[in-house]
Amino acid sequence: MALIKLPGKSYNTDAVNPFVNTVFDNLFNDSFISDRLVTRVPAVNITESDRGFKIELAAPGLKKSDFKINVDKNVMSISVEKTEEKTDESNVYSKKEFSYTSFSRSFTLPDTVDYSNIDASYQDGVLAIAIGKKEEAIVAKRLIEVK
Repeated sequence: MALIKLPGKSYNTDAVNPFVNTVFDNLFNDSFISDRLVTRVPAVNITESDRGFKIELAAPGLKKSDFKINVDKNVMSISVEKTEEKTDESNVYSKKEFSYTSFSRSFTLPDTVDYSNIDASYQDGVLAIAIGKKEEAIVAKRLIEVK
């Protein structure tokens, strides 16, 4: 088996055929195609404090009633199914990205979660879910004196 070094960025490949290289670079680097290849799910931030967990899900353009939050055993699922009611045919779009039609995110909750202490709020395009910990899971802080 022989290894052959292919031309990399260090070589001037535009000298061979600049048109072909430009077409392929534009085709594979175009955001229209790369956006279609990426699954559209909102970004999530998860933080942990002494008292509990906080999940922040970025989902602008939705209403509180669009969200469905289910807890089944130790799995919490956040889902949205939204149908577009009306499309305006008078506008001609060259690119349209406003289409959160549906998504679903699931999270495995640890054993320390207090299932009766879960609250959710939606404000400024961010769904915030506060999840409390069980009392026995909360670590008490104290100062230990050196003798």
